[in-house]
Amino acid sequence: MFRHRGKNRTFRHNLRLASNLSLVAGIVNSVGVLAISTLTTNVTGHFAYFSEELITGQFTKAIPFILYILFFFLGAFVSNSFIEIAIINKKKYIHTTPMFLEIFLLVLAGFWNDWNFKVGENTNQIAYILLFSMGLQNALVTKISQSTVRTTHLTGLFTDLGIEISQYFFYRNHPNTVNLKKNIFLKLSIIVFFFAGCISGTLLFYQIGTKTLLVAATLITIALTMNNLIFYYTFTRRKFRRKKNEQRSTTRHNLKDNR
Repeated sequence: MFRHRGKNRTFRHNLRLASNLSLVAGIVNSVGVLAISTLTTNVTGHFAYFSEELITGQFTKAIPFILYILFFFLGAFVSNSFIEIAIINKKKYIHTTPMFLEIFLLVLAGFWNDWNFKVGENTNQIAYILLFSMGLQNALVTKISQSTVRTTHLTGLFTDLGIEISQYFFYRNHPNTVNLKKNIFLKLSIIVFFFAGCISGTLLFYQIGTKTLLVAATLITIALTMNNLIFYYTFTRRKFRRKKNEQRSTTRHNLKDNR
């Protein structure tokens, strides 16, 4: 689900990518709200808060909100920079660096209390880390899926879903109906898994606090591991088939020569 790009990418690849990482985003979203009362998967609301503090002359209070926006942007910038460098150097694993960086950041935020910090006194720092990690994830997913999948926020998703469901009612007999159904199913899957992430994240937060983020990091690790296992299994099977076909063709040639 991470490796394939362009024409080699299928609906299944996007569905796996969407379900895994939207679940992670849902968990991060719930932990951000419950632990530090801050939105950490999107920046839309932060623009409103920044504008309010700016207009009322509370410039010191306005600074964190513009930094929230900046850190999400920086996450997206860094993520795509790593991807572009990997593409230029013709690396097979363009997703590896952004994903490992996201795992590291989630683990760092998950153990925040164990670093002798108190959540109430360091909410901005945790918010910066989580917003940066979600910027990383959103840029990676957008790049790999060619803007088909977005996992960290649902506003644009519900807009697209509303448009596509409306189109389905008007163009049921259109040749592109199959693709339209797939797009609708993909977006519904993202919504369901994001919601599942929010629910599970909330339940876990009341049990283990910010260490819930370790679960999100584990899910990414599992996704990367499964992706590698599937790739090597497919690669090995193709290699085995190729050898088998070569052996068959060699046997046929030998039989012909003997005749």
